[in-house]
Amino acid sequence: MKNLSNPVVEKSFSFSVRIVKCYKYLVKKDKDLRSLYNQLLDSGTSIGANIAESQAAASKTDFRNKLRISLKEAYETEFWLKLFFETEILDDKEFQSLSEDCLELIKLLTSIIKNVKIKS
Repeated sequence: MKNLSNPVVEKSFSFSVRIVKCYKYLVKKDKDLRSLYNQLLDSGTSIGANIAESQAAASKTDFRNKLRISLKEAYETEFWLKLFFETEILDDKEFQSLSEDCLELIKLLTSIIKNVKIKS
């Protein structure tokens, strides 16, 4: 993978790996809720996919837009994690760990998006 020395690329990829492992664990635990778990899988892995795509952006505007999509996906992922915690699908340890990583990505993305200067 191209820019793995980039912290946000690295963190988002690692987070995606954790989300896939969490999904596999959840599906084994309760197949009936697979459609809900798919939401977490989709949003949680989309963060990193859009960040990776931003690395080949055609312009600063394109770059910022890809990161905005990643940020939206991070907020959605945060929602699913909270829902699964409140409904006792995830225990406190699982939730705290994933939630902290998600919040870190939200902070990084917010900072990068604010700092990308677009000439009008």
